[in-house]
Amino acid sequence: MSTQIEPKNKKNAYIAGGILIVIGLMSLAANLFDLPGFLVLLAPGVLFLVWGMLMRSTGLIIPGSILSGLATGVYLVEGPMANLQGESEGAAVLLSLAGGFFLITLLSLYTARGKLVWWPLIPGGIMATIGGLLLSGEPGLKALEYFGQGWPIILVAVGLYLILRRKDMTE
Repeated sequence: MSTQIEPKNKKNAYIAGGILIVIGLMSLAANLFDLPGFLVLLAPGVLFLVWGMLMRSTGLIIPGSILSGLATGVYLVEGPMANLQGESEGAAVLLSLAGGFFLITLLSLYTARGKLVWWPLIPGGIMATIGGLLLSGEPGLKALEYFGQGWPIILVAVGLYLILRRKDMTE
């Protein structure tokens, strides 16, 4: 019994395979020729973004935006901001990655659905907040320390809210 692949799945397999080949070749070239590390992330990121915009697909724009944001952060700490130390280096990467998440929301308007996708604003906002606190020095680090100890209270509060709200909905 032979299993035939549907044309759409076959096309997606070719595209996914092609992207993996590009990532592998970029990684190999980076190792052999001492290319900047951000290119390994940027190449597939741009491929996903172009493919996503051509297909008007949010599902393709998501990895493209995240990879491109991360590539920007790596570029910054390897290049123009190479003199950053400690938390500032991590903050630059986090802020760039947050920008990638914000890009998802922006580009979602140009997809087939044409509707604003708002969920990336949550992880993007969290990363931007943490990155900003890391850049602010000692006060920001202290705030992160307090949040690190107190975040379970937020989970309990949200859980109670959901339970109590659900109770009101069933009555």
